[in-house]
Amino acid sequence: MEMSQSLAQISDLNVQYVSGKGIPVCALQGVSLRINAGDVTGVLGESGSGKSTLGLAVTQLLLPANAECQGSILFEGQEMISRKDRELRRILGKRLSLIPQDPATALNPVMRAGVQVSEVLRAHLKLKPKERRNRVLELLHEVGFDHPDKIASAYPHQLSGGQRQRVVIAQAIACHPALIIADEPTSKLDLPLQMQILELMSGVVQKSGAALLWITHDPTTLAGFADRVVVMRAGQVVESGSTNEVFRQPKHPYTQKLVGLAKEFTSLADRGLSTAEYVN
Repeated sequence: MEMSQSLAQISDLNVQYVSGKGIPVCALQGVSLRINAGDVTGVLGESGSGKSTLGLAVTQLLLPANAECQGSILFEGQEMISRKDRELRRILGKRLSLIPQDPATALNPVMRAGVQVSEVLRAHLKLKPKERRNRVLELLHEVGFDHPDKIASAYPHQLSGGQRQRVVIAQAIACHPALIIADEPTSKLDLPLQMQILELMSGVVQKSGAALLWITHDPTTLAGFADRVVVMRAGQVVESGSTNEVFRQPKHPYTQKLVGLAKEFTSLADRGLSTAEYVN
């Protein structure tokens, strides 16, 4: 069997934030992982584990004023850390895209949704205005809108949370990137919408062949979805492997705890109980 082609290789990555008082805070320490072309890699950990910092480091969207990034991030064979801003602008949105956690803050409140998707196309592809308009409607249809023209003409505040998330996904997939980084895109949605977004992203990966780095605190979103899982705690990778290996036989105590809680809550859902009913 042939080995999957490596799309991104992160080696000994260290990230420090500097506080207003000049005190360094370590966010990532010695993080190494490989992302294969076409694979879904889940990054699992609680808040403060460093998983969102990892996503920002790969895209080089860390604020340079208070963040120091050391190590190596190879994307399509090229080092990201040493890339100039002009080079990064050519890559981000085209070959590498980010789905942020909160679409309400990611979208411009005074621009219509269709224009915001169109701006990604205008930045990277040489399309005529009519071609861009048609492509925007195609993208909005691809992410599940039955009436994409209405969504295109709407402002973000006129859309629900799930609709805004789909618009952000349309932006992310507009130029057929090789790697999509999704930073907890379902954390602010209710369970039915979470399942819809998971199904949508699964279809996007299968159709486009893009790799997906799925950042989450919820292990239940990874089972049956991710090919591999990387478990993070306190800025370090404590366990990694295929999803089946990690979930069926977790080795690290922290992973065992996360998987145990996930199984417990899944059992509650199967019995029709809410978490609040369980706690009470």
